[in-house]
Amino acid sequence: YSTTGETPPAYLFYFQRTLETVYLDMRFGFNLCSEEMAFLEKRKRYVASALKNVFHLPHDLQDQEVPVVAIITTGGGLKSMTGLYGSLMGLKKLNLLDCVTYISGLSGTTWTMANLYRDAYWSQKDLDSHIGEAQKQATKCKMGCFSMDRMKYYNKQLCQRKEEGYRTSFIDLWGLMIEYLLNDGKDPHKLSEQQEALCDGQNPLPIYVSVCVRDSYSTNDFKEWVEFTPYEVGLLKYGAFVRTEHFGSEFFMGRLLKKLPESRICYLQGMWSSIFSVNLLQIWGLTPLAGQPERSISWQAVPSPVLSPPLDEEPALPTRPHELRTRLYTPPGPLSSALRGALTDRFSVAQHHNFLKGYQLHNSYMDNEHFCRWKDTVLDSRPNQLMQSPDQLGMIDAGFFINTSSAPLLRPQREVDVIIYLSYTTGSHTSKPFSVLQYKACKYYSEQKIPFPTISLTDEDKKNLKECYIFQDSDLPGCPIVIFLPLVNDTFQEYKAPGVKRCCSEMEGGQLDLTSSCSPYCMFSVRYTDENYSKLLNLSEYNILNNSQMIMQALQTAMQRRRQKMC
Repeated sequence: YSTTGETPPAYLFYFQRTLETVYLDMRFGFNLCSEEMAFLEKRKRYVASALKNVFHLPHDLQDQEVPVVAIITTGGGLKSMTGLYGSLMGLKKLNLLDCVTYISGLSGTTWTMANLYRDAYWSQKDLDSHIGEAQKQATKCKMGCFSMDRMKYYNKQLCQRKEEGYRTSFIDLWGLMIEYLLNDGKDPHKLSEQQEALCDGQNPLPIYVSVCVRDSYSTNDFKEWVEFTPYEVGLLKYGAFVRTEHFGSEFFMGRLLKKLPESRICYLQGMWSSIFSVNLLQIWGLTPLAGQPERSISWQAVPSPVLSPPLDEEPALPTRPHELRTRLYTPPGPLSSALRGALTDRFSVAQHHNFLKGYQLHNSYMDNEHFCRWKDTVLDSRPNQLMQSPDQLGMIDAGFFINTSSAPLLRPQREVDVIIYLSYTTGSHTSKPFSVLQYKACKYYSEQKIPFPTISLTDEDKKNLKECYIFQDSDLPGCPIVIFLPLVNDTFQEYKAPGVKRCCSEMEGGQLDLTSSCSPYCMFSVRYTDENYSKLLNLSEYNILNNSQMIMQALQTAMQRRRQKMC
């Protein structure tokens, strides 16, 4: 028709428009989904109102003046679950909880979040009922977890899950055990149902964090951040997202081939806190060397099939695919394969159908600034190996890489101004909570060129951590203000509330063993006494209340920065 000059039939125009529009069952793009954008508009009303009341502002804040405040957490099993309840209770008493737009969690803090978001208006109510129920579950006897009736229940649920089309693993069994540890009975709750708690912007948006790993690679060498929200599940590096209710279903080239029933949240909790996904390399990395930060070992030290150039001398990652160097490949011998397998194999990994199956990286994808933001694996310079579309995505607890849930909140599209960093990491060394932030998180984001403030401690602080620190870098565009609140027992030993000293009979309430090998708060503890639970809850709440001025100072700075951008 273009050569003859004739007018094509109307149906051909319709056919052309249909071809130009590709309808997929997943979303590609680094921007936020439409549901999250709508939520943010609604949430601004709560945040603006809360800030006006807290700071006694004479006028309403404009939308551009409202800072985005996010809570990020570290893991730690029952300790982090209890600690987060206390921290949220403190923020609630300061009327600052309504100033928060996002809450992200991993490992044990996902237990707190999943419990709270069953209630569509939890942050608008008193938290005592939620905390009381959590205390009941934290202090109950756990031996029923291994009863014959419970074993029959596990078997029935796993068989049903397999019939639905899921590939079951020990992580699914662990999820069912978590269900028992945290509930009186079966928990039918699903992640997508948490959308009800966001419909009017009445609560912060929850983000649950995991990492995707591959066989025969250590977590340091291959990990890709995965975020879970009530709206979507996605891989940050690729900007690939599926609807939350479709996660685990079978996809091919972006189309939904087989819809599986949405997983109950206990199975996701098993994956988010999969303590059984450790391998020998990570166990080795937990052994600190004298006078040095914790050491991590890479599979680059293992005999490699690539002989030229050696992996430990590999140059910096190129910026364009055509810059890749020619490499001599020699198949690995049996000893090399066996050694690598022994060091990198994990006891169990959560397996879910790969929603990226059928895709290959486009030639220009390596030049995408958002892809490069998370380009940090040994396969990123070899796109043909990076996207070989394995049938299953292996996912583990993000704590096996960096024990923090911060990655999704550093996406530039979320424009986070203030991060309230709640650390529940404890250890035999006083500054261990700080080392996770300084030597792991800060170092990682610096290497990835992701805006994050420089973290440093004085010699005095390394010996005796304070309850709160503020880190900021006003010269770095897009850099958030970080309020760091480690789990330390400092002034709480002498004060039961800010400015209220303990009397002699109350001194015992301020004594918590957070660091020794016999501590009741060790990561693998699954049962607390009522006394230990209350002490930890009160300590977490106190540390928030006692540092309210520093938190408000950071919020004021964020509002000032917002106003300056408007000028």
